Amino acid sequence: MTDPPTLSEAEAANRLMRLAKDIAKHNKLYHAEDAPQISDADYDALVRENNELEAAFPHLVRADSPNAQVGASVEASPLAKVTHEKRMYSLDNAFADEDVAEFIARIRRYLALSEDEPVAMTAEDKIDGLSLSIRYENRVLVLASTRGDGQVGEDVTPNVRTIADIPNELPADAPDIFEVRGEVYMAKADFTALNERLMEEGRKLAEQKGVEFDPETVRQFANPRNAAAGSLRQKDASVTATRPLRFLAHGWGVASAVPGDTQHGVIETIRRWGFPVSEHFVLLEGADALLAQYCKIETERAEMPYDIDGVVYKVDRLDWQERLGFVAKAPRWAIAHKFPAEKAQTTLLEIDIQVGRTGKLTPVGRLKPVTVGGVVVSNVTLHNRDEIARLGVRPGDRVVVQRAGDVIPQIVENLTREQERAPYIFPDHCPKEFGGCGSEAVAEEGEVDVRCTAGLICPAQRIERLKHFVSRGALDIEGLGEKSIEEFFGLGWLEHGPPDIFRLKNHREDLLAREGWKDKSVENLLAAVENKRSPDAARLLFGLGIRHIGAVTARDLLKGLGDIRRLPGKAAEFATYRLENPRGPDEKESPFNARMVAAVKRIFEVQTDGIGIAVGHALADFFHEPHNMAVWDDLLSEVSPPDYIVETVASPVSGQTIVFTGKLETMSRDEAKAQAEKLGARAAGSVSASTDLVVAGPGAGSKLKKAAELGIRVIDEAEWAEIVSAAG
Repeated sequence: MTDPPTLSEAEAANRLMRLAKDIAKHNKLYHAEDAPQISDADYDALVRENNELEAAFPHLVRADSPNAQVGASVEASPLAKVTHEKRMYSLDNAFADEDVAEFIARIRRYLALSEDEPVAMTAEDKIDGLSLSIRYENRVLVLASTRGDGQVGEDVTPNVRTIADIPNELPADAPDIFEVRGEVYMAKADFTALNERLMEEGRKLAEQKGVEFDPETVRQFANPRNAAAGSLRQKDASVTATRPLRFLAHGWGVASAVPGDTQHGVIETIRRWGFPVSEHFVLLEGADALLAQYCKIETERAEMPYDIDGVVYKVDRLDWQERLGFVAKAPRWAIAHKFPAEKAQTTLLEIDIQVGRTGKLTPVGRLKPVTVGGVVVSNVTLHNRDEIARLGVRPGDRVVVQRAGDVIPQIVENLTREQERAPYIFPDHCPKEFGGCGSEAVAEEGEVDVRCTAGLICPAQRIERLKHFVSRGALDIEGLGEKSIEEFFGLGWLEHGPPDIFRLKNHREDLLAREGWKDKSVENLLAAVENKRSPDAARLLFGLGIRHIGAVTARDLLKGLGDIRRLPGKAAEFATYRLENPRGPDEKESPFNARMVAAVKRIFEVQTDGIGIAVGHALADFFHEPHNMAVWDDLLSEVSPPDYIVETVASPVSGQTIVFTGKLETMSRDEAKAQAEKLGARAAGSVSASTDLVVAGPGAGSKLKKAAELGIRVIDEAEWAEIVSAAG
């Protein structure tokens, strides 16, 4: 963020315009579509920047300022609209202890209170749910609505009647008109059970249709808040009734009479009426007491049954609340003290070892499930042997987990490192208990990764290579998923690797005799295999799983070679070159590397700058192995890949390097990369200084941030579609 005073007035106006647009977009994604693209912390940073700019340039405050907006419009919602009789406000945020002290001082100044005048406050955990207002008339539930933009929400009355926590009637002593306000949420355990149930329903449906079950076809919820919001907004209340929704009350709206003169008193009355209220709802006095409660709740956060993202403080006296009133979108008498973003504490239960298709041993931590940044995390990468040693982690340790770049969970701190227990010993042999072969596992010189030395005789590597071969980025054989690969490999049907996939038709009768396979599913599978007899050459090369040969590198190699059958000869030529042209005794590393790169580009007829020494060595080593050559020859006896020819058209992105990131909604990633190649551009997998353009879809994370840091142009999918369309 740019320091506001260093901006010119024109720059500040331009930045405020951009912030208003961005914040409005993310408000809509979060409140109206339940599909946030950025973390709460990143959203809060945008709001803070906007507030600082408005404070520094008050005459530039816009009519569409985020500080005048609450939630998001519900215009596109299929549910009926409800205008709130009393606006549903949001809360201002505090991020540091000093902000809380200033909040109390601000109240004292506004009310002209003396320093010794007590200021009682309620404190409660800020649940991460969906705001709801429930209206009772003559003590009977008549209307329930979401917050929407604070003024207009959605009518969800039939759905709310299915939530057991919400009474349909209030006691006789309740006012004639009273609106209870709070949050609809889904408990962590219920969220996990719901996703498991959806997975099981998908499995049963696949069995009924006689097709192989593909877990990726099952729509599961990303986090408890999305699950709660999606369940509450169902057009069919019978669907909502099957979802484990809960409710916590924390306030009220319109009331013909208020049953008390303090926040604490009214909330306790609402509790007595039968509404759940937070167990952490307490009455306190002074900043120190509030901060102590904040620390207590933060410590217990990971173990709580539902997700929270902070603690809310409210002035207790209602007459003071009345005097303090509201600013544009928030009350002056309340504030949300947010937790530091994206971290949580949990227990490391086990350390498993995964053996990848290149033989790399990757340690994976199995955690007691915990919510981090709105996502339930139960597994975490431990990267490699050195990372385990650095953290000193062992099963049973209490650890701090964060989501790096909002995507990859990782352990950042071991809280019980000093406990006297034996250290974790990283395996020096390929672990049989995790599907390995028991062969020696070593780290090559200059590398931190430990790899199994057995190569393709290791069953774990062979299975992973087979899974990779049929994956969507490679041959994309529909109906042949990971489960089937494991099943067929165990039966010995894929003993010779990828070529055996094209001989599965020889096992048709055996397959029909197996549980879960019927005539239709078997015929569909065999037809899908036959459909790949003339595979795209680049996909075929990528599917072999050769180290350092990704999808983009495979295409770049074949752009020059054209015929994939030329590859073994070129690999042998480079192997001979490196043997006959070693680094001279007086030759410095940089000139030697430049010479080797030039040799790679010349021998493999490379037309781009994205291929270097590592690729040359990987190809030379792969095709030098007799077993690999046997598999290669066998595979080419089963398939006939056509020459790789890329027809390009002139376009504004010709010659540029493009990175696609996030979720593309109208096309697959492979289709987008193919479009880029047709337009004369190169699709890369990572953002660097040589990147010219980034196409970002929803959920873009670290790549988008890096693009911003490097000042690289970023467009969305719609703008990319316009470029493609214009090029014809």
